[in-house]
Amino acid sequence: MTREGLPRILFLCTGNSCRSQMAEGLARHHLGSILEPFSAGTRPKGIDPRASRAMKEIGMELDGQSSKSIDDVDLESLDLIITVCADADENCPVVPAKCRVEHQGFDDPPRLAADCTDEESAMKHYRRVRDQIERFIIELPSTGILG
Repeated sequence: MTREGLPRILFLCTGNSCRSQMAEGLARHHLGSILEPFSAGTRPKGIDPRASRAMKEIGMELDGQSSKSIDDVDLESLDLIITVCADADENCPVVPAKCRVEHQGFDDPPRLAADCTDEESAMKHYRRVRDQIERFIIELPSTGILG
């Protein structure tokens, strides 16, 4: 469903499993009245259960979202792509002239959590990155990135 007149923003990462999913959900929650958020990945692999858990902890569900490939996105319909990891920034596809690309990198929670010996330690990485993404989303209108 498109909402006429609102800028269409895509959050792009590699797997569309964690950071871009969080960004989409947080943008819909905080900025849904002023933009239309989406997410995708260069190599999607499904939503990370810990990312979903981290969002549920702050009262947001990722249940209505799905992991999508950038190849399945109508790039012509987008106004802005925000890459949230270095790999997606380096592998962002060629986009139409009207669509800008900005990069705002965040740490990779699954990579950081890989060495954790217990679930709570792993979740600390997800919560920290979730909170960083939320601050970025809340401040987004004042950054000039939206145009």
